[in-house]
Amino acid sequence: MLLVIDIGNTNTNLGVFADNGELQKSWNIASDTSRFEDEYGILILSLLKNSNIAPHIDSAIISSVVAPLCETYKTALEKYLNITPFVLSHKAKLPVKIDLKQPKEAGADRLANASAAAVLYKLPAIVIDLGTATSFDIVDENKNFIGGIIAPGLKIQAKSLSRFTSKLPKLKIEAPQNAIGKDTISAMLSGIVRGHAAMIEGMIEQCEEELGQKATVIATGGYSCVLFDTMKRGFDYINPSLTLEGLKILYGMNCGECENDKQNNLKSTETAALL
Repeated sequence: MLLVIDIGNTNTNLGVFADNGELQKSWNIASDTSRFEDEYGILILSLLKNSNIAPHIDSAIISSVVAPLCETYKTALEKYLNITPFVLSHKAKLPVKIDLKQPKEAGADRLANASAAAVLYKLPAIVIDLGTATSFDIVDENKNFIGGIIAPGLKIQAKSLSRFTSKLPKLKIEAPQNAIGKDTISAMLSGIVRGHAAMIEGMIEQCEEELGQKATVIATGGYSCVLFDTMKRGFDYINPSLTLEGLKILYGMNCGECENDKQNNLKSTETAALL
């Protein structure tokens, strides 16, 4: 079974894929750079054992936008699961061509999203990942990852309003019923949620103009459903596990042959033992 780990600035998503490619289990934990590898190792082992998965994990892949945490997780997996994970970078084999001025600047999570879009959906495609930042990843009809957009996410906007003003409160992100707020909370939610949705729809339109055709729009991330209720066009697909699925695809492309070799060697050893 394959363990996939997507380390973001705020949260880390973990998932386990069975040998048939199905996502068996997933978890979301805080991305905390103050934790040591032993803490993460024990936590991961506990999550896997509680789900009766731990004995079956034999491979792993990591994508990370937080370099120190990448090393922490890598060490934790080596120490507690006896696995050396594949760490995703722009140098990996991809189902897309990176058509950027500086390919090394492409975040590993964005590479996973673009790869999943190219393999799973009709192209051209626009992936909108609603995390700490809201990022757009665009793949053209020829499977070129041509770039994207990065904007402050919903939570950043809400925190900024509360932090940099004296009277505006903290609030829970949810879809407001109306555009015109009748009180402070509803006015803030309208500006943050409806304003963000309008930004997304406007940027989709501009991206499609530059692509010269309509695109498949895929949303991922925790706030996709919140935004969907306030959008006219909406998303063609909402796939919360898109990044994890992209990592699974990329592990197969980069490590699949090694896994087959290991299985063949194991079968040869077992046959020799029987003889």
